Amino acid sequence: MSTRGITFLDQWIRNNVPETAKADVISVDELTHKLIADTKAVGIKRIEIDEEVDSLYRTILDAIVHYDPGIPE
Repeated sequence: MSTRGITFLDQWIRNNVPETAKADVISVDELTHKLIADTKAVGIKRIEIDEEVDSLYRTILDAIVHYDPGIPE
């Protein structure tokens, strides 16, 4: 398991999945590709995230459908 991978994924979703994101195939696919590119850019291997979630696509879709802005910082 990779704490680094799941921590990056959580932070990435908070910073990159906008409140206005649509839960359609194209939007989720674009976000998934952006996530993969961003993980490579910071030196995290995809396996580090794949070990933590069943599907990046479903994880991002779930983040869009259940968007919660949380407590403002």
